Amino acid sequence: MEVNYFNQTKEDTQKFENILDTVFKDIKQTKSMQVIFVDNNEILKINQTYRNINDKTDVLSFPNDDELDDSIGDIFISIEQAYTQANNYHHSIEREIGFLAVHGYLHLIGYDHDTPENEKQMFELQEEILKKVNLTR
Repeated sequence: MEVNYFNQTKEDTQKFENILDTVFKDIKQTKSMQVIFVDNNEILKINQTYRNINDKTDVLSFPNDDELDDSIGDIFISIEQAYTQANNYHHSIEREIGFLAVHGYLHLIGYDHDTPENEKQMFELQEEILKKVNLTR
């Protein structure tokens, strides 16, 4: 799967891009996706604008509705929030970025965690994908 990266932060995101290239290299998907790295202020603005939620979050996914487009959609990841969560969960920032990107990707292809059954299915698949590239807790 092709992943296009856009960095809207002051942080060097190359190490995250390399990790995500590894995570998604075996995903069988003919369309590409975009991963946009942002800070907490930017993800707050996006969350307010598109979800009417006045709070920062870690990841937001926006599926592409245009069937003719070569992209399945966009994933916005707050690097600041990812660092906070990696610290809170006592795992690496690499694991957290991988988790957030996979979570966003699964939303793009139709998975959700709106019911206990759907959440179980989605989270099991996330862990399966991350385990293959040794990004475990």
